[in-house]
Amino acid sequence: MNQILFSIPQFPRGIHLITPHINTHLPTLPTEGIFHLFLQHTSAGLTLNENVDPTVRSDMKRSLDELIREDISHYEHTDEGADDMPAHIKTTLVGNSVSIPITDRKLNLGTWQGIYLCEFRNNGGQRRLIGTIIPV
Repeated sequence: MNQILFSIPQFPRGIHLITPHINTHLPTLPTEGIFHLFLQHTSAGLTLNENVDPTVRSDMKRSLDELIREDISHYEHTDEGADDMPAHIKTTLVGNSVSIPITDRKLNLGTWQGIYLCEFRNNGGQRRLIGTIIPV
């Protein structure tokens, strides 16, 4: 087993394809195994989704923003701004980790799949990730 800790640059609020960022940090992968990617934050998420049509990203962002709105007054956790508590809720819904099979020393993503950072804060900052490579 091998673990790598790395950061990705700050992204604006939205859904961002980060597969290329992940690939630049990967060491030589085993022939077969599992790659588990964990985001060390509570106001951003990770997901797999279509990586070809950019309207998927804008539709995802808009849908999550409509589902979990910022203009609601019942949030108690408001010290870090109006976008903070909704970001925590969205992270709970989306999740902060993904597991991807490794086949022939490559991440075995589907034809249309990419790894996405879902940045739910207006100014989320640099994000830290832990990748765990589990050979089988």
